[in-house]
Amino acid sequence: AAFGDFDNDGDIDVLVANCNQAPTLLRNDGGNQNHWIKIQVIGRKSNRDGIGVKVKLAAGGRTQVKEIIGGGSYLSSHDRRLHFGIGTNERAERIGVYWPSGRRQMLDNVAANRIVTIEEC
Repeated sequence: AAFGDFDNDGDIDVLVANCNQAPTLLRNDGGNQNHWIKIQVIGRKSNRDGIGVKVKLAAGGRTQVKEIIGGGSYLSSHDRRLHFGIGTNERAERIGVYWPSGRRQMLDNVAANRIVTIEEC
């Protein structure tokens, strides 16, 4: 199985690979009203896919940390974009991106319900 937001609506869907059959997409269309921010990175000095990048997101007095990893499960790979659920908060106060190369990038006051693409500089 591979997890990711296949329809880009802010909730996580599941793609199940079936042996000798077509894959099955389980779309999450439950109508969640909470906010989210997705981070997509593009490495320039580090690897292009951002494997090893750590992202720290602060919203509403809470901090979440996620890391981009390679692989996933058998014959599949999860969405490399990092999905942060931020509840009723309409923005993230701060997003920090920590690259394997040692570089750091900070973004402030980022609006919710969007995909943010960050290129390593």
